[in-house]
Amino acid sequence: MTEAEWAVVRDLLPVPEWLEGRGGQPEAYCHRQMIDAVRYLVDNGIKWRAMPADFPPWDRVYAFFRRWRERGLVAEFHDRLRSRVRHSEGRDAEPTAAIIDSQSVKADAVVGADSRGFDAGKQINGRKRHVIVDCLGLLLMVLVTPANVTDRDAACGMLPHLLARHRRIRLAWVDGGYAGRLVDWSRTTLRLALVVVRRSDDAQGFTVLPRRWCVERTLSWLMRTRRLARDYEALPASSEAVVQWSMAMLMSRRLARRRADPLTESGAAG
Repeated sequence: MTEAEWAVVRDLLPVPEWLEGRGGQPEAYCHRQMIDAVRYLVDNGIKWRAMPADFPPWDRVYAFFRRWRERGLVAEFHDRLRSRVRHSEGRDAEPTAAIIDSQSVKADAVVGADSRGFDAGKQINGRKRHVIVDCLGLLLMVLVTPANVTDRDAACGMLPHLLARHRRIRLAWVDGGYAGRLVDWSRTTLRLALVVVRRSDDAQGFTVLPRRWCVERTLSWLMRTRRLARDYEALPASSEAVVQWSMAMLMSRRLARRRADPLTESGAAG
């Protein structure tokens, strides 16, 4: 991280338990070193044991990654960054609408048969990332499942948790894979309107679809992270954590650029 980016990230980090008198002991390495190491792994797609010598030992970095995943600290850190980005864009911290989509990716050999499947539509043997984003394309929720899990089944489990976290959301745009009983169930049970945005039968080649392009762009952002080009994680929870780390990198860099650009800051103030 650059100094400008660290200045943004430092204030948003979760407070260690030992600093609040809740037990534990000080860590041997500072958070900046650990976060830089995790970001390097996520961005470059290396193996844990291939961690460069400039970073702390790989097993200490992995322990940091695992601790943040199990205690929900990476999700907390990610959500704080998202709120800060939304404020910088002139939006409220809590969104009122969302876009839902999924992405199937091939799985590495370390992924067990119990957490992988075959997506017949995409002809991919691996896992599927189900993502929900806001209108800026920022991640609200991610769920990693075997690739044979349908979009409707995954959304049925995700939407109640989404509304529990973001109570202001009352509208979501989806593609044709979510049409059917899910739309009626969502409207009657969750009081959430699902609007299906379909591709025209007359359209040829690439077409930008209203609202859906936001989530498609988010999925393309994720694929620029080499660790996410294929699913290399043994646990689906680790895959979800890598997605959150990838989006955290994108948001912290965006905030650092805005912080360093005086014209942007003056425009936002005006």
